[in-house]
Amino acid sequence: MIVKFNKPFYVLSQFTDNLENASERGNLSDFISIPNIYPIGRLDKDSEGLILLLANGKLQQKLSNPKIK
Repeated sequence: MIVKFNKPFYVLSQFTDNLENASERGNLSDFISIPNIYPIGRLDKDSEGLILLLANGKLQQKLSNPKIK
């Protein structure tokens, strides 16, 4: 499964946020409730744009690893 998500400004490109000011910004779990899905790559919190998410963790890791071209 591949999910396309248009990440808004001030949302982290991850599903958890452990920082003290986490309530001031969102993360992917605020928008996506699909279990066992992983983002490919990242966007800064002050950026917006397309993020792809995969249900295959091994493929996601391979695609995101900068050592694997």
